[in-house]
Amino acid sequence: MIAAEPREAWVASPGGPLRGEVHVPGDKSVSHRAIMLAAIADGTSRIEGFLEGEDTLATARIFEKLGVRIEVPGASTRIVHGVGLDGLQAPTHPLDCGNAGTGMRLLAGLLSGQRFDSVLIGDGSLSRRPMRRVLDPLARMGASIAAHDGFPPLKIAGGKSLRGISYASDIASAQVKSAVLLAGLHAKGDTEVREPHPTRDYTERMLRAFGWPIEFSPGVARLSGGHRLRATDVSVPADFSSAAFFLVAACVIPGSDIVLRRVGMNPRRTGLLRVLRAMGAHVDIEAMGEQGGEAVADLHVRYAPLHGIDVPVDAVPDMIDEFPALFVAAACASGTTRVRGAAELRVKESDRIATMASGLRSLGIAVEETEDGAAIHGGPLRGGHVASHGDHRVAMAFAIAGQVCDGEVQVCDTANVATSFPAFDSLARSTGFALRES
Repeated sequence: MIAAEPREAWVASPGGPLRGEVHVPGDKSVSHRAIMLAAIADGTSRIEGFLEGEDTLATARIFEKLGVRIEVPGASTRIVHGVGLDGLQAPTHPLDCGNAGTGMRLLAGLLSGQRFDSVLIGDGSLSRRPMRRVLDPLARMGASIAAHDGFPPLKIAGGKSLRGISYASDIASAQVKSAVLLAGLHAKGDTEVREPHPTRDYTERMLRAFGWPIEFSPGVARLSGGHRLRATDVSVPADFSSAAFFLVAACVIPGSDIVLRRVGMNPRRTGLLRVLRAMGAHVDIEAMGEQGGEAVADLHVRYAPLHGIDVPVDAVPDMIDEFPALFVAAACASGTTRVRGAAELRVKESDRIATMASGLRSLGIAVEETEDGAAIHGGPLRGGHVASHGDHRVAMAFAIAGQVCDGEVQVCDTANVATSFPAFDSLARSTGFALRES
């Protein structure tokens, strides 16, 4: 893989137990959507807990280029002066999404109903991620988006009249669903999305919070065009996907005892918790509450021996971003863990099935790949060298593995961790990780 920027690397070493309270950054999915909807709402919105990651910063910069004024009064806070549904201005240059697949796919829907042309570009990794799954339903709505063989850049023609559709998606993807719903804001008539399995409902919840009439239940969402978004204040919960790395680490590092504070507990996001508990994890859910319209809780995690299981297929859509961490938990468990129904992992920032399988094999773990999953045979991990292929979640997963290996693990190409979890390494060290820059 060729990187445009200098690569970074970590060395993860056998560490001691994790202890203390952990505050992970704000939820990336919520942060993206909060900026987008606040930008096209009527009035001024305040966002607290905004993720200061490269992906979400790229989304904010795009809306500034579209004429939206965004103030930054302090870290993790944004004041967004909305311009209304039709108030965005034509950009003078391509809009750079960086590494943010969520940003690009959702923006494809949101911008497809604008009066002006726009071009969405991304970095080398994003430019290899498939967009046809979004482009096809948007084309059915009347959008005109050109892409070479379904890959970025996306050239969006403005001035198109969109029409609502009833779309039965053949893949369970919150990004596809969200792109169609955001296009539906500008469409005539009703827009409905049905999914083969329920996916996270952040877009639906946030549209409702901004005052757009929407009906949704697990697996289906429906709205009509012709309404307005009203500015509101958003409090972003801690990102469950970021918490997942500490959750798994505490499960597999003997003697660990940590509390993860105010973690988002959206039921369409917490499949990993269900699976880890089935594997024998000791996780208590405490101080349940609500923040920004989302359920939050403290997670008290203590070390406990894990055993392999067959991961329920119906849990897969609710933990799709957490599989790199789960693969490490499976490697540390007794017996075999089998994953199926997770073909979506093949088209993430890397082919996460292949990347995790290769890395775990280099550390002495037997892994058998399938088209849509893998069988991971737990056992002792040895030190070694692994490549993250620029995938932030893979890099953080192998930082966990290094804590329980019999020697050092060098994790290469870690710069993209900043897309979702800036300062992960320093927070990890503060809880007990043995992790240093190479």
